Amino acid sequence: MGLMSSLLLHQASSWPLRAADRLEVSIEGVVLPVEVDDLRAWVSSKGRVRTELGPWMQLLDEESRLGLMKLLQAPVLTRRSFGEQVLRSWSAGRLLDAIGDVVRLMDGDRISSDVVLTTLEQLLKKRSQVSTLHLLEALPGQELRLDLDALVLAASRWRLQLKRHQALMTGLSQPEAMARFMPPSPSASSVQGMAVQLPVAHRSTSLELRIWTPSNPRADCIWVALMPGLGGSPDHLKWLARHLAAAGWPVVLLEHPGSDAAAVQALLEGRESFDGARALQDRQQDLEAVLSAQAQQRIPIQGERVVLAGHSMGALTALVSSGHSPQSGMDQRCQKALGDLPLTNLSRLLQCELVERGVLRSRSVPVSPAAVVGLNSLGSEIWPVGSTDPSPTPLLLIGGTLDLITPPLDEQIGLLASLAQHPYSRVVVIEGASHFSPIRVGDTQVGTREDDLFQLGEDLVGVNPRRAQRIIANEIVVFLSGLSANSSAPVDEHWSDGGVRWHRLTIEGARTLHRRY
Repeated sequence: MGLMSSLLLHQASSWPLRAADRLEVSIEGVVLPVEVDDLRAWVSSKGRVRTELGPWMQLLDEESRLGLMKLLQAPVLTRRSFGEQVLRSWSAGRLLDAIGDVVRLMDGDRISSDVVLTTLEQLLKKRSQVSTLHLLEALPGQELRLDLDALVLAASRWRLQLKRHQALMTGLSQPEAMARFMPPSPSASSVQGMAVQLPVAHRSTSLELRIWTPSNPRADCIWVALMPGLGGSPDHLKWLARHLAAAGWPVVLLEHPGSDAAAVQALLEGRESFDGARALQDRQQDLEAVLSAQAQQRIPIQGERVVLAGHSMGALTALVSSGHSPQSGMDQRCQKALGDLPLTNLSRLLQCELVERGVLRSRSVPVSPAAVVGLNSLGSEIWPVGSTDPSPTPLLLIGGTLDLITPPLDEQIGLLASLAQHPYSRVVVIEGASHFSPIRVGDTQVGTREDDLFQLGEDLVGVNPRRAQRIIANEIVVFLSGLSANSSAPVDEHWSDGGVRWHRLTIEGARTLHRRY
């Protein structure tokens, strides 16, 4: 979702009169002039066709050589309307700038991001998908320079980041002790959600809420404000709201017009665009309005202590709204993060957009939260490890080892190590779960993988979402149950239900892992 934010409105320049037919390839300090046709032939033949470029490509190790072929052939954009919208986003602008570091004019000048943008937009009008090689063939200028040294360096940085996350996965999968435990399946509760319209001053229409009221409420007076992620729908988290209500806690599930599923559909159809900065501001105002309405008994939900919970950007909204002040130096951190092109942590693109737009300011909500629960949370550029503003609020952060949007080492483990002060805080990492594991599509309590997550497939979804969701629900129930029971501080624990393993880590356990990897 970080790639869908904040469209930049400007007029496209004209289509170039002449595209490049020759390249200068810079590799290992040597500059070699080649025909663009030669590059295409070398790539399509997997290096078997003899070209002037071939011997120089042999200077690369086999892994880098094969990776370069894949990179040049891989589709940069595939869906026409989606691609056109993403191209004019803030995040895409940073990616287009990175292209200028690799492809330059013969005199060494950078190709402006506007030229790259215009070239890609014109290519999208002619074909359903555009590869890196298509872009090289179409960029203006009779001769260009392709800096393979810069490309290989970027690839090496990505590989190091991936190895870092893989090392974490390996370390977690070999704990000293693994307890076997089967968490209860989310209950097929008879509790039914009800829709409530809440008039709010910052929107022209009422805010729609979904409310679940338990038949046997707990005595702790806790209620939960639950927020979906950027581009998410309340329907995706109904399963969790229902389960928490069945366990005894009232739940308000928020909808955020403008950054919800309907907005994603409008984006994909080319009708509207995302503005990530505006989305965060709207979401904070939505949450503040709901908390005020509950305190004034204008919505039918009882409770004196609220737990702020959310998925992805919903988790960021909860953290910012709980009073955390962003740490100084965000501009410098983002400059470094964007310089490394954070493809192994896409949330950094969104975080740095919010930094540049100046919307990351602490806002005090009407009531102090009893706790914060974040699913696939983000904030490593906002609150790096070593932050000087730890939170007295108990935190539960949950992530998955297959998440490259908000990877657990930096965005959940690192965030707990940075922000947590309350001894009851913890982070839970589920092996094989992804950024999309908390999302459920459809109302059935038992189903197959095909009716979850828009049928995205296991590569994106990770392990069967129902198993991951069972663990997520259980961990939240365990956490909330202990808030009012004066429970002792948790210890590092490692669990398995026979098919999926997960790890519950303390603040010190999170800090140890972050230092190690």
